[in-house]
Parts: sequence; C-alpha cells; structure tokens
Amino acid sequence: MGHIKKGCLHIYCGDGKGKTTASVGLAVRAAGYGLKVLFCQCMKDGSSGEVEMLKKLGIDYCCCTEKFGFFWNMTEEQKEQAGHAYTHLFEDVTRKAEDEGYDLLVIDEFMSAYNHGMICQKTALHFLMNRPEGMEVVLTGRDPSEELLRLADYVTKMKKVKHPFDEGMPARRGIEM
Repeated sequence: MGHIKKGCLHIYCGDGKGKTTASVGLAVRAAGYGLKVLFCQCMKDGSSGEVEMLKKLGIDYCCCTEKFGFFWNMTEEQKEQAGHAYTHLFEDVTRKAEDEGYDLLVIDEFMSAYNHGMICQKTALHFLMNRPEGMEVVLTGRDPSEELLRLADYVTKMKKVKHPFDEGMPARRGIEM
C-alpha cells in the first residue's frame, strides 16, 4: 500500500467523550497499514494510558515536558511561559512532520492551546494551509474556530448526552484517561 496522495484535515471536536480516542484509533489504523505517524499532545503531560501503547506500535509521540496545569488556574506569567512552550512544541512537531515525511500528524488538544493563545494562531494557520500535499492532519479539542472549520475536510462533533463526571465520578484510569 502506497502513501496517501491527498492529505486531509480532520477535526474531532465537541463536549463529548471520544475525541482523543478517535484520534488514537486513526493513528493505530494508519500505523497498521505502514504509514508513518506522529502523535503530539498539547495541554497533556504524556501520562495517559494510550501513550505507551502508541509507542509500542511504532507511533512516534511527543508532548510538552513542562507542566502548567489547567489554563484557568494559571497566573499571567504561567500563561506566558506556557504560550512559549506550546508554540515551540507546535513548531518543532510540524517541522519534524515535514522534514521526516510523516503521513499522519495528530495534534491532540490542539483547540485548547490554539483558542487560549498557547499556539501562535498565525503560525498554525500557515502550516495547515501549506502542509505537505500527502500529509493527513488530525486536530482535536473543543470549540474549533470558524477558520479551522472552513479549512477542514472532516469535522466530527462528539456530543455529550450523558457523562458520569456530571454526577461527580472522577476520571477513571483506562477509560477516561
């Protein structure tokens, strides 16, 4: 099976569970067909259960090694530091994806970093509009901007109907994290 000819932009968004899960599933499928996959997580520290399995499957993984916590708990100084760190991560991961010829690039929790100004929006839009022709890109997170929705080839919205978190159940290892 050859390389993908035209790469599409996917967005998995919404307030429901399943955005990361769907992106992991696509990464696994692509790797199963021998495609070269780079999986990057923003706003996460690499401790989720899927990370070790992705690596075992030969999927390259990266995240920001600095911990900043939730955006709403950050001081202005922490927000500035996080913005530099996530912009740097985005620039590094997109450069690596281009230079090393990845077929699929997943940027999990991209929307959160993008919407809060943790990733330079101008830089991100330039990459997405000028990415290599065969590169498939997946972005996940809540509330994608209109400009991202216009650029996307696929938009899948996960809609929460019911979630145990609303009843006070914390995230469980292996299920929600």
